[in-house]
Parts: sequence; C-alpha cells; structure tokens
Amino acid sequence: MKRGEKQFASDNYSGICPEALEYLNRANHGHDLPYGDDAWTREACDAFRDIFETDCDVFFVFNGTASNSLALASICQPYNSIIANEFAHIETDECGAPEFYSNGAKILHGKGSNGKLIPDSIAEAVTKRTDIHYPKPKAISVTEATELGTVYTQRELIEIQKTAKSFSLKVHMDGARFANAVASLDCRPREISWQAGVDVLCFGGTKNGLAGGEAVVFFDKALAKDFAYRCKQTGQLASKMRFIAAPWVGILKSGAWLKNAENSNRMAALLEAGIREIPSVEIMFPREANSVFVKMPEHMRDGLQSLGWRFYSFIGAGGIRFMSSWDTDETDVKMLCSDIRKLSNVN
Repeated sequence: MKRGEKQFASDNYSGICPEALEYLNRANHGHDLPYGDDAWTREACDAFRDIFETDCDVFFVFNGTASNSLALASICQPYNSIIANEFAHIETDECGAPEFYSNGAKILHGKGSNGKLIPDSIAEAVTKRTDIHYPKPKAISVTEATELGTVYTQRELIEIQKTAKSFSLKVHMDGARFANAVASLDCRPREISWQAGVDVLCFGGTKNGLAGGEAVVFFDKALAKDFAYRCKQTGQLASKMRFIAAPWVGILKSGAWLKNAENSNRMAALLEAGIREIPSVEIMFPREANSVFVKMPEHMRDGLQSLGWRFYSFIGAGGIRFMSSWDTDETDVKMLCSDIRKLSNVN
C-alpha cells in the first residue's frame, strides 16, 4: 500500500462497505415506486425499529447537515434557542444551517469538558434570562460521539434528560457517529437513545460505510408531524429513495453497522497506543471512539503532509485529528505511526 491510498483525515474518505454495495445492487433491478413508497424504504424503516426495539418514525435525507437542521427545525420556532456544546458540529461546521432551516432559532453555547454538555451548563443557559428579548430555549443538542472523540454514557444522557424535563426541553442527538458510540459503550442502541431521553436522533450512515444518506429517527413521533413536507421543501426527498434506503437494509440486517464501527474504534485505539510511545506527540483528549486528537511540533506536521498524509487541524479545539474508518487496517495504522516516529527524530 502506498501513502495516500487510505487516509486518516476523516471517515468520509472511505468507500462503500460490501454489505451496503450489495444491497445497492439488489435495489438496482427492475422498476419500483418513487419518493419512499418502495419496499426497500419500508424494510429499512422496520430495520431501524428492530435495532432500537421500539416504534419510531424514520426519514432519510442526503447528508448530516440536513438531518440535524431539519430535525431541530421540527422542534423549534424561529424565536426559540438550542443549547449545544461550544464545539458541537451544528455550531462549528454547518454554516448556520440549523438557524437557516428553523428560520432563526439561535444556538446557545453550553460549557462542558471534552466536548460534552453538562446539566449545570444547560440550566445556566435556560435561566440566564427569561424575558421576551431573549430567545426562548426549546431544545438540547448532544453529539454522540462528540466532536472531540468522546462518548456520552447512558448515565450522563439520563442526567441531561432530567434537566430537559425540568425545563420542558426536547433532546436532539447528532449521531453522525452513533454507531461508534454504541460500539464503544458495548450497549444496545436503545440504551443511549430513547431510553436515555432522546426525542430525535440523526443516525449517520455516510461515516459508517454508506455512499451517502442519513436517517432521522423520531422517538417522539409527535415531532415528526409534517416532517416529510420539510424534506420535500428543502430538496431532501429523493425520488429514487430506494437507493438511499437499500444500503441501510444491508448494513442493519447484516450487523455491518456495528462491525464497521467496532473496527474503526479498534484501529483508533491501536493508533493512540502507537502515538503514546512517541515523546514529542501529545494526546489531547480521551479516545473513546474512532478519532485521536494530538499536538505535535510544526516540522512533524509539515513532514507528514509532504509524505502524502492528509489530516484536519481545524476540527474541535485545534491540534491534529486522525480519524479511522470502517476499512482502516493495522497496516495503515502502523505506516502512519512509523512515519510519525521517524519525523520525531528529525530536528
């Protein structure tokens, strides 16, 4: 393998996993009904109900920005606000889309270490002002796994749920890497979703082996009223919906969604272990899913780039983020670690 064939910049770099591709090809035979009235979409929705062990309404959109923004718009009026950690993806990386699709709902920053919201910061944001001149809090948004690579435990989510209930707030979960969180906690999906107080979950598929397509899962079905119209109006209703839904059937029914996440987490753990052996590189945050944040000298960063490695240095709280994917293997990790180690010896 040559450097550059696989990368650690983002799990968006990876291709389609075999199970998703197989079912995409299966859906590509004959004609079927459009706009989600096909059998594949029904089967995918039922597969979500099976893995969450509850009845829920499921919708498919093209990407994560749309899923988060439309889900929050289903909760908020334009005069409302959304409480999220200062490093949340909806705040730092979605170009104002949540505010745009909700016609003005404002994101309020909540503090918390390692990318997590804590109940006290939520309460502070809600009670800071209650006058009519201040956007009225309506939603809490948590990211699972967080933008800093950490994972909310069920206990932490339940504490947030208690705070949400005390202030009549709804809970939205940005689950772009929800599968990685399930794999990290070795829990059932229901334990860190509806059983922990999540009202609507945006379940990521693109980062977990799909070509594209995210699922918006409403556990509070009242929030899903007219959501199909939101999707249509914003250009998120696929005419050939079966090609978004069928790959979901492939990864959900085969268990690949969890297998893929387990592999990417495992490879990130291997990378973290290798990097910890290099004195000039500092691990910035606990590695609990599939990302490793590090600080390293500038000459090492530049050296890695000159060797063909790609990575992001503007994600979260800075530093360099290395992100493993469903198809990352030990050879990839060892090659990256070897190059970092060699560069650490260059003055």
